[in-house]
Formats: sequence, C-alpha cells, structure tokens
Amino acid sequence: MSLEKWTGFYFRMPIKFKLTLWSTVLIMVLFAGYNTLQYVIMEKWIIHREKKNVQHSMNEILNYFLEQEAEFKPENLTKIRQYLDKINRDDQRIRIIGTDNIPLITINDNVPDNLLVHQSISHQVIGIYKQGGYSHLIMESPITIFEFTGSVEIVKSLAQFEEMRKTISQVMFYFTLGAVVLSILVGWLLTRNVLKPLQAMAQTIRDISSKGMQERMRPALNGDEISTLMIMFNDMMDQVEESFRQQSRFVEDASHELRTPVAIIEGHMSLLRRWGKEDPVILSDSLDASLHEFARLKGLVLELLALSRAEQNTHVLESLLKNPSKVIQRIINRFALIHPDFALETDLKQIEDMSLIISNEHLEQILLIILDNAIKYSLQHKVISVKANVREKQIDIEIIDYGMGIPAKDLPYVTDRFYRVDKARSRDQGGNGLGLAIAKRLIDRYQGTLAIRSEEMTGTTVTISLPCLFHE
Repeated sequence: MSLEKWTGFYFRMPIKFKLTLWSTVLIMVLFAGYNTLQYVIMEKWIIHREKKNVQHSMNEILNYFLEQEAEFKPENLTKIRQYLDKINRDDQRIRIIGTDNIPLITINDNVPDNLLVHQSISHQVIGIYKQGGYSHLIMESPITIFEFTGSVEIVKSLAQFEEMRKTISQVMFYFTLGAVVLSILVGWLLTRNVLKPLQAMAQTIRDISSKGMQERMRPALNGDEISTLMIMFNDMMDQVEESFRQQSRFVEDASHELRTPVAIIEGHMSLLRRWGKEDPVILSDSLDASLHEFARLKGLVLELLALSRAEQNTHVLESLLKNPSKVIQRIINRFALIHPDFALETDLKQIEDMSLIISNEHLEQILLIILDNAIKYSLQHKVISVKANVREKQIDIEIIDYGMGIPAKDLPYVTDRFYRVDKARSRDQGGNGLGLAIAKRLIDRYQGTLAIRSEEMTGTTVTISLPCLFHE
C-alpha cells in the first residue's frame, strides 16, 4: 500500500480505531523499550561480572606463582595442578602455556579442548570470542618466573549465559506479544468508554432528526468534561427548541394579526367594486375603514421591526445617560400633554446625581410603552405614579397604575410576543401584544430586568431595573 493510500485510509478510519491504534502502539513501544533497556543492562552487568571474576582468578594465580616462587618442574606440577583445580570455577578452563605454545598444565571444566589456537602475547588481554556457535570469555596474561617464561590462559564458557539470554529473549517476546494483545483490548475498552457519550450524543442528534426536538441526552453525574459537554448540549437543545417554538408561535401570531386587517381591507375593496362607485356613503365608509386598517397594518409592521431590532444580541453598554431624572421628567411632561385627563406623579430625587447605562432613545421607548399600557388599562382612578430609587449598583424605576390589573395566570406571559390578556378588549384599545415584548428585549440588551406585579381591579406596578454609575 502506497503512502497516499495509507494516509487516505487512516483519515477515513473511525476515531475509536485511531485511539485504539495509537494506544496500542504507545503501550507496545513503551513495553518494548523497557524490555530492551532491561535486557541490555542485564547483559552488560553479567558480562562485567564475569570479567571481574576472571580478572580475580587471574590475579590469584599470578600472585600464587610469585609468592610461592613455584618452578614448573615435573615434581611441582602436581601441587600446582591441585591449586588450580581448587580455584577453578564451573565452565572454565585454566592453562599454563610455555614459550613453545605447548600447555604444561590444563584444568578444564566443560570447555572444549580444541578451543582457539594460543598465540604468544606481551601484555595482558581479555575479550569475548565466538567459536562453535558459543561465546567464550578469554583472558591471557604473560608470566616470567625464574627460568620459565610463558603465559596463563583462563577461558570462561558463556554457554549458560547465552542459554539464559535466549530464554529471557523468548520470555520477553511472549510478554511483548501478550502486552500487544492486552493493549489492544485495553485500548478498545478505553476508547469505547470514552467515546460512548459522544456516540450517545450522535444518536440523540439522529433521534432529533427523526423524532423531534424534544429528545435529550442523559448525562452522567460524575462532573467530568464529557458530562459537562452533554449538559451543555442539552441546554443548547433547550434553547434551540425554545427558539423554534417562539419562531413558530411568532409566525402563527403574526399571520393571525395580519390576516384580520387584510381581510377587512379586501372586504371593503370588494364592496367598493360592486356598489361603492355609485354610493358616496359606502365609498366614504369603506375608505375610512380601509385607511384605519392600513394604519393598524403600518403600526404592526413598525412594531415588528422594532421587536426585531430589540432582539439583536448586541450589547451597547457604552451608552451612558447622564442626569436620568431630567430625561425621565421631560418624557413624562410630553406624555402628560397628550393625556391631560391623567395625573402623572413623579419622585425622582434619588437619581439626580446618577448615570444610567442606556441610550436616551431606548429609555424613552421603554417608558412610553409602559406608560401607554398604564393609560389604556386604567379605570376611574386616573393617576399614574413614577418613582425611582437606587439599589446596590442599579436604578429601579417604578411605573404604578390603579387600573384593571392582570390576572395571575396571565402574568408570566405578558412579555411574550402577541400575547394579550383579553384579545378582543386589547384590539379595541389598539394593542398588538408587542409593546412589553419590545420593552423587555431592550432592557435585556443593557443587562437589566423587567418585573411586573399586579392584582386584578387594583392596579399594576412595572419595575425597570438598569445598571448605573455614581458621579464622584
């Protein structure tokens, strides 16, 4: 297989096989590296120990000859042979060789007699030589005593060491093979457990495609990264489902709201086509009704555009409104001119030296929406109160009316788009159910809150909370 084909195959490989492959390779490399290092260290240690033992034996022999002043005469050879036989070790041969390269004394323990051909030496040498398929450690040292000049040769067979090394190599090979199999199994189980939540997430996504947006994952409670990811996935799906639900409801509500004026206009246009051309009364009434519905359509479209802009996720925290008490008072004064039959009471002293984090235009839009609702749904007690106070690092602006109030069952939904407590009554009063939705979205943009407390036939209190800055 060429490199390009192998690369393509690797990138197409499922991630669980990649993780299994790399975990197996990693474990195998670590195990093989550890075994190799252990093997090399053991081999060097054994060879070093054998060299030290041979060196020690050579020193003992040389010291014996020098101290005893032994002469290599026939009557002394038996005594020398007895000494050499005493200090000789297993699988070792000791020879005393003369100048003519003929051995005078040979003490042998399981070492071939025909091993190597002796050569005259002038200094002590040691090395490992192979012959007959086995390795031997050979040390030679020259010796001169009286009239004798020759050398001492010690040959240590490494056959047992090589057998042990072979056995250890086989054991290490089988252990490495077992480690590879074990690493494949462990890697497979590990990747299976690690990828199981991701596979569950993929299955959940497939279920969402086939069964609907209500499908969710079941995260573990161990608090690890995968569990956190599953929780975040569920939260994201909750938001997506809520967004789709709101979008669907928005389309339905908008279609319903647009259908009524369009139907009315279409009816009057048909009426005009049939009889309105000849009847001035029908012509006037139909034109007035059509213009009224056109005005409603225009207002609805403008409110939808305002809601769309308010729902944009842009934070304009750089907007800063200084002296909010004067701005609020000016808005209320303009509003009072339009509704002279209402008494608008204000208490804004606490925020005179403050700055609100909101733009002038948005604050005016929010206040006008809430004040307009307060006017629409007031009863005989035509008084609107506007109060402001400071709480921690925010300003609370309260708009209080004493009107018909909002039923408790409807209170959680009054800021939803197109939601109206009494649709027939709201339509008669000109409402589209978008005002509070726009106000809430604008307040959310500035990280504020909109709270509503209400009691039927008693009144409603709307509290706008916005972040503020203190003047030094």
